[in-house]
Amino acid sequence: MGKRRESRERAVQFLFQHDLNPPEDIEAALNEFWDSQRAAALAEEKGPAQWGEKTELPPPTTEEAAMRLFAEPLIRGTLQHRDAIDAEIKKYAQNWELHRIAAVDRNILRLAIYEMRHREDIPPIVSINEAVDIAKKFSTEDSGKFVNGLLDKVKGELMRPARIVK
Repeated sequence: MGKRRESRERAVQFLFQHDLNPPEDIEAALNEFWDSQRAAALAEEKGPAQWGEKTELPPPTTEEAAMRLFAEPLIRGTLQHRDAIDAEIKKYAQNWELHRIAAVDRNILRLAIYEMRHREDIPPIVSINEAVDIAKKFSTEDSGKFVNGLLDKVKGELMRPARIVK
């Protein structure tokens, strides 16, 4: 799996948590989230801590730092533009109220629409493909179809080319 995919998956996980339980302090929540990701990776590598044993987290690896460097602007941008993104989802999700869309799918859509609308360095088709694959992994096969259909409608209204030729 590519590092950007893994970064997007982490971004969706944070957005999901934020959606269901919004933190008062976003900085503290992000730091806690990244620490929990490192702790989980450490437990997977070395096994879970024994009862009463304190686990000392090593500093982030270069790979973890790069993942955070790509994911955090996506998270912050999605949260910053969330109201406009939600309005866009409502526009295209015919017969669906926003709160009735599965929380995982809703946050995948938010992230992808943010990328498509505000990240010139990411081609819209890449955002769509990544979102569909993440939806299939974290939600259902039908979620992939739902996410693809809605994002394709968003792509149809973009005022920029699908790919910028340099």
